Amino acid sequence: MDDLGSLRELRAEVPEPGAEWVAQGRRRLLRRMRPRGRAFGRALLLAGALATAAAVALVVVRPQAPARPAPAAQPRTVQLDADTVLARAADTVGRRAAAEVPLPTQWQYTKTLDKQPTGDTIKTRESWMRYDGKQTAGFGEDGRLSVHDVPPDPGDDDLSPRQYDQKLRELPTDPKRLLAKVTKDRHWIDYPREEGVPHVAAPDADRAFGVIMLYLSRYGVMPPELESALFEALALIPGVRVEQGVTDAAGRTGLGVWRDTGKDAARRRYRILDPQTYRYLGERTVWVRDEYLFDDKEPAMRKGAVWTTALLTSVIVDRPGERG
Repeated sequence: MDDLGSLRELRAEVPEPGAEWVAQGRRRLLRRMRPRGRAFGRALLLAGALATAAAVALVVVRPQAPARPAPAAQPRTVQLDADTVLARAADTVGRRAAAEVPLPTQWQYTKTLDKQPTGDTIKTRESWMRYDGKQTAGFGEDGRLSVHDVPPDPGDDDLSPRQYDQKLRELPTDPKRLLAKVTKDRHWIDYPREEGVPHVAAPDADRAFGVIMLYLSRYGVMPPELESALFEALALIPGVRVEQGVTDAAGRTGLGVWRDTGKDAARRRYRILDPQTYRYLGERTVWVRDEYLFDDKEPAMRKGAVWTTALLTSVIVDRPGERG
C-alpha cells in the first residue's frame, strides 16, 4: 500500500453492513492492499458508500483474534450546540485570505499520523502527489525518494488534487444549492465500482455529510466564501453533532463533528476541527460497542477501541521531497 493508502478511505458514514455491502468492502480492501501510486488524504473505511471510506471506518478481514484495546483514560467531551458552532465556523473561515491555485506540475505534500486501534505505535506518513495526479512520490525504507506514475483506475472514486479543486470551484456558495449539488453528484453516487461486486450507494444524508467533511479536509486551495458555505450546508444535514474535547493522533484537542444516524452504530467517527481556526486536524473513531463482521462469533473490534489520525501538514511545493 502506498504511503497514505490507509488514509484514503474514511470519507463517509455508512449503514451497518449487509451481506452485499460487506462483500464489496472486503473486495475493495484487498484491492487497496495491492501497491498503488495514488495517495491523498483520506482514511480507511468500510467500502460501499461514498467510497467506503478510505479516510475512516475500519475494515477488518476475519482477524484471528479480536482486538483488545489497552485500558486508557478516555478524554471527556462536551456536546455543543451544532448550529452555533457551525455558524461561527462559517463566519471565521469566510474572512480568510484566498490561496493561489497551484500549477498542474506543482506537488501537494502531506504529512499525517496514524494510530491503529490494535496497538500503541503511531505511524508517520509523508507523501507527495503532483497536482494533476499523474505522479506520486515518497521516501522508501532506504531513505531514497522515489517517484511513480499513477496508473488509471476507472472504477476508483478518488480524484487528483487538481480534480478536487475543479469540483470544489463548481459548487455554488448558497448553502441549500450547495447541499443539493453535493447530494446529487453522480461521481459520489456511482463510484467506486469493482468488477463483479454489487455497487451500494450510501443514503443521501450520509453521503452528503461524508463528502462535505472530505472537502473541508482539503482547505489548502479552497476559496474562503466556498469554505464558509460548506459549513453552512453542513448545518442543514440532519443529525450533525459537535463535541468539544476530542483528541487526534497528535494529542491535539479540538471540535469533534459527527453525524447521529439514529441507528445502533458500533462506532462513532469524529472529524476533528481546530476550535479557533476550524481547520481540519484529523479523525477519531471510537467503538461504542463490540463490532462483528461477516459471521464471526468473536468481535472484530471491542467496545472501547480507538483509531486516531492527524493531519500535520498539507502544503503546495514545487518538487517532490520538499516540505514547504
